[in-house]
Amino acid sequence: MSTTLASVEALRRRLGMSARTDEPFGVRTTYRVGGSTALWLEAADEDALAAVHAALQEVGEPVPLLVLGKGSNLLVADGGFPGLVLSLGPGFAWVEVEDLVVRAGAATGFPVVARKSVGAGLRGLEWAVGVPGSVGGALRMNAGGHGADTASVLQGFRAFDLASGEVCECRGEELGARYRHSALGPAHVVISAAFSLTVGDGAQARAALAEIVRWRRRNQPGGSNAGSVFTNPEEGAAGLLIEQAGLKGLRLGSAQVSPKHANFIQADEGGSADDVRRLIDHVRVVVAERTGVRLVPELRMVGFPDTPPPMVQTSLSTGGPQ
Repeated sequence: MSTTLASVEALRRRLGMSARTDEPFGVRTTYRVGGSTALWLEAADEDALAAVHAALQEVGEPVPLLVLGKGSNLLVADGGFPGLVLSLGPGFAWVEVEDLVVRAGAATGFPVVARKSVGAGLRGLEWAVGVPGSVGGALRMNAGGHGADTASVLQGFRAFDLASGEVCECRGEELGARYRHSALGPAHVVISAAFSLTVGDGAQARAALAEIVRWRRRNQPGGSNAGSVFTNPEEGAAGLLIEQAGLKGLRLGSAQVSPKHANFIQADEGGSADDVRRLIDHVRVVVAERTGVRLVPELRMVGFPDTPPPMVQTSLSTGGPQ
């Protein structure tokens, strides 16, 4: 038995009935394709996160571990994920508004937070109605759109470190945010976040939110996809570069470059995640050959031969995001 298989099996024994084995994983992403995960656990509360830390501590070896939000920026290989996928239960989905601050649990859908803030007469998060992920996922990738991003309104956040067992009461700047990235590592589980907003005209806020929803419907495809596949390089919009390379609408097996927006890759119902990955690689090669630009995936891919799983091992103290 390999070291990874042995550590995952040891973790399964320690987690007991709280963890399910060979659980469908890919279908829980917005691509709706891909394989299963060796272990699955839904954490009901912070005590459950502490129990995962304790189990990892008992195992003592690195374990593949992935924290799953809404699965809106994730592609899981057909072969699945060889470790533990940790999701947050309904107890982590809540929204509170106090004066100019909106607080939300990490499992809350970001569009829900956007609508709640607008409903309270606050401005600054209207753009989040177009982000299909969770609050925790938005922090992890510093989600953004329409000229704004998560870090620009983030006052602070709470995160549980599965490696150290500590909870970080972090300031917004400790997120270490940059374009579609943050300092959050595989051991960090966002618990909640606080957003600092401004008072604005309620009618204007509602109109702005509605326009973003209309823009999304006009310009982005529906169906099984994970939003933008590539980050926009300095040379211009990734979708335009793909279109200029003659790849808009291109199909490989059960995957297709969207005819509506070339930076979206669609998966057929019942299709193959490996087909999606093949098409992503093909697009990168052709765009580089024809435009000289090397596109960088924004999409997170796991379970493929060249994408080693994120590993978590307990330590004496790792603190907050570094």
